[in-house]
Amino acid sequence: MAERVEQRLEDRIPELEQLERVGLFTRKEIRAVLRKASALEYKIQRRALRKEDFINYIQYEVNLLELIKKRRARIGYSFKKDEIENSILHRVHCLFKRATGKWKVDIQLWLSHVAFCKQWNAKHELSKVFSSLLAIHPNKPALWIMAAKWEMETRLSSESARHLFLRALRFHPECPKLYQEYFRMELMNAEKQRKEKKVFEQAKMNLGEFSYPEEILNGEMARIIYRDAAQKIKGAEFHLAVLSIAKLFDFTQDLQKEILERQGVFSLQTRYADDPLTWDYMARRELEMESKQSTEQTTKQMKITEMTQREERCCAVFEEAVGAVPTEDMWKCYITFCVERYNRKTNSQGLKQKRLERTLSVFSKAHESSLLSEALYKQWVQLLLESSQFEKATEVAAAASKRFSQSVETWQMRLQVMIQLKSDDVTQCFEEAIKHVKSQGALPLWTLWVEWSEGTNSKEDTEALYQRSLQATTPAESVTMKELYLDWTYRNGGYKKVKKVFTSLCENRPFSLDFFKKMIQIEKEQESCKMLHLREYYERALREFGSTGSELWLDYIKEELSHPQGKPENCGSIHWRAMKMLQGDLVEDFVSKYTLLQAGH
Repeated sequence: MAERVEQRLEDRIPELEQLERVGLFTRKEIRAVLRKASALEYKIQRRALRKEDFINYIQYEVNLLELIKKRRARIGYSFKKDEIENSILHRVHCLFKRATGKWKVDIQLWLSHVAFCKQWNAKHELSKVFSSLLAIHPNKPALWIMAAKWEMETRLSSESARHLFLRALRFHPECPKLYQEYFRMELMNAEKQRKEKKVFEQAKMNLGEFSYPEEILNGEMARIIYRDAAQKIKGAEFHLAVLSIAKLFDFTQDLQKEILERQGVFSLQTRYADDPLTWDYMARRELEMESKQSTEQTTKQMKITEMTQREERCCAVFEEAVGAVPTEDMWKCYITFCVERYNRKTNSQGLKQKRLERTLSVFSKAHESSLLSEALYKQWVQLLLESSQFEKATEVAAAASKRFSQSVETWQMRLQVMIQLKSDDVTQCFEEAIKHVKSQGALPLWTLWVEWSEGTNSKEDTEALYQRSLQATTPAESVTMKELYLDWTYRNGGYKKVKKVFTSLCENRPFSLDFFKKMIQIEKEQESCKMLHLREYYERALREFGSTGSELWLDYIKEELSHPQGKPENCGSIHWRAMKMLQGDLVEDFVSKYTLLQAGH
């Protein structure tokens, strides 16, 4: 191993000599580099290799490259790059190869090598990296796309990119993203060739050996990809994604028609006429339609009128859609459009009001059709509250809780609306909610109820409600109610009262660690804080959490050491019990912290 390390260090000497000779590094710095390199080399020559050692070595070499780059810029010296930088780059590539060879499944390591190659413009090396990476990880479409994009955009090789996409599709014949990016690449290639041809024609140059086939220029390759994909990939979402890509190019009108209109065998309107996404696209397309008015001397009012007309045309298509496809998803598309338009900024109050009325009307129609989802009821209520239609908001919240009578979230929404509007029927509504909702999962309703009661009802009523909640919730959820009850009792009844409540609550498991910590904190806040009481609380807590709470044991020991009534001689006994009860790695953690604690005292 030592001989190998020595050889590696000797291989560095020519580049280090050059660094010193040209004045980029001092002799002292060269020695420091050799020392560091020696330490790093020894780490990666061991039998038990660690990934972190390779990463640290690579990072050191990258930092060295960056430092050389800065020093070159500072002194204005740009020669001898072959002898200096290229030598370091070669070493980094070798380190990456060894690391990725050892830890083949670590994608992040591969991507770090890719990023390094891109940063230092190592195109030839990056081709080899992608080749190795895809041979080992052919099951990841994103890597194929990354490699193909690099071939197309950096190496300007559409042939190589096409070859990669075709290979990728053999592994992933039904991957929508691969088809989309392949489709995009062919359109980019067509656009590039169209621009090249135009430049040649403008310069009146003879095209000679340059060939620009008409089918390539018109995006015929992309059309073939689309048709092939349309036979394998189902759903309107893919077609819309491809259509949005085609719209980025100004020579694809015919292709867009084929994707969208009924004439195309695989078109959206032919195969997915009942898909809400198809209707959503068709409706929103009305917003993009060109105005028939003259663009000259367009006044502000004319623009508002034009926008209103466009939105009405969209809504006309949506109205047709909810008639043809009466589903929750279709209404959701319609409502989402209306809400988006309402949320758009406008200086016209008239347009804003019209958008609000339209949105509320669509919500109402969906509700009447019994096709409004739970989430959209919440959105409707929120919009009504924002527009100060409080009575209607209460009515809608009630309708929602009737339709989704077992949903905690819906009852919570209704109750919050009633509390916000200071309704007289809040208690009655809470009772109704608890009847309909299963006890498991009802915790949010109980916490809301006691919180409201604290600010509204008498202490007696609130305490009775807390006690009722402990019986009504599941054991796991009652843990939270116990914490809240303890906290409320201390705030409203004082120390003596909270001590009684704590004792009574301790009779019924389960508990949380915070429940005991809260009582310990309350005791410590008293002027006459008694160690006897603290011991009782710690002992109760340790009975429940002694096997997992290393911090609890340490806090107990600290209390014995620092409290005026504490008994430091008890610490040994507590330590012995902790060692017996704690499990696994917690013992080691406890011992190290206990040692530090002893040292501090």
